[in-house]
Amino acid sequence: MTDSPKPVTLITGATGGIGAALARELAGTHDLILQGRDRARLSALCAEVGGMPLPLDLTRPDTFEAALSGLGRVTNVVQNAGVADLGAVADQPPEVWTHTLAVNVVAPAALTRLLLPRVRAEQGTVVFVNSGAGLRANPGWASYAASKFALRALADALREEEAPHGVRVTSVYPGRTATPMQAKVRAQEGGAYDPEVYVSPETVAATVRFVLEAPRDATLPDVSVRSGPRQEAEHGKL
Repeated sequence: MTDSPKPVTLITGATGGIGAALARELAGTHDLILQGRDRARLSALCAEVGGMPLPLDLTRPDTFEAALSGLGRVTNVVQNAGVADLGAVADQPPEVWTHTLAVNVVAPAALTRLLLPRVRAEQGTVVFVNSGAGLRANPGWASYAASKFALRALADALREEEAPHGVRVTSVYPGRTATPMQAKVRAQEGGAYDPEVYVSPETVAATVRFVLEAPRDATLPDVSVRSGPRQEAEHGKL
């Protein structure tokens, strides 16, 4: 990848719905480094899109530096991985909060810090895939929303810090998206999962690609991706 003229884009959570869609969207025009925990699924996706696998447990930031040491160029970083466990504040134990914050906030911060020298050298872009929950916290969503509010703060601070280095930073806020994670969320909410009423992961992926490939004289600090009025009426704007 070091000698390729293509941008090199690292995607976390690459085997999830949005991550896999983004890998397919960028295949051929970007060289890809794909992070995931499930080695079998990660290997299959890398074989499909021609990416480099980066097996990494995001709950273990102490392992990040060694895992990244063999990488060459990195132009863009898409912090897409995330977890969501719903529950009222009165019901969720500290372990849920700790795990959610570790994956959704601490891991992106730690990975970004280690990758910044490479991204600065390329004057690339860091994209944080956030959520509507990063803009509004609804009942039952406290731990997840808290992590996404924190992720927004990370992105906002990083944007100002890295502007002198020519690094662009964008937060993308998808509405409910038709992914396995959304199916799990609907089960936790006790509702049916109908992918037809959600925005597709391919739409979110196309939006992220637009952010990555926007002309250099443009900065897109915050981009929201919403589905249709039926979904928002039935399930809210998270």
